[in-house]
Amino acid sequence: MSGFQIRDAGPADTLALSEALVEAANWNSNRIEPRVNVLSHPVRSRYVAGWPRPGDGGLVAETPEGEVIGAAWYRLMSADRPGFGYVTAGVPELTLGVRPMWRARGVGRALLQGLLRKAAESGHARISLSVEHGNFAQRLYRSEGFTVLSSGETSDVMVRSLN
Repeated sequence: MSGFQIRDAGPADTLALSEALVEAANWNSNRIEPRVNVLSHPVRSRYVAGWPRPGDGGLVAETPEGEVIGAAWYRLMSADRPGFGYVTAGVPELTLGVRPMWRARGVGRALLQGLLRKAAESGHARISLSVEHGNFAQRLYRSEGFTVLSSGETSDVMVRSLN
């Protein structure tokens, strides 16, 4: 881990998580969605609204100067208000976003590994996520033990055991 540090996400990190959500949504540089559209999307907004809620867990990556360069967090969703990677009650959904200039430099992997530990320590048996087809992050998720549970027209729902 060079040039950045990882810390727990707290109540003051709503903006950092929102920015990471925008980065995650805009992984494809050929298809950039405006920030306001990402954050007002009826499903995407569920990932950060009211941060932190009981049961939420998150990490923030930042430079030694305190510049936020990425974040990863999990949140429990419900069947009546699911996220894109919803599996079932009690399985949190993971979101990860890293600023483009920091991608492929170990930030995403460090955030992911730390968040998986945090989720396991919180007593979760599994964790899920949704990743669009073609997103290079899918290789990271596979390398960290995620498998495809279901595949849709544009994305896959992946899960990983935390035991």
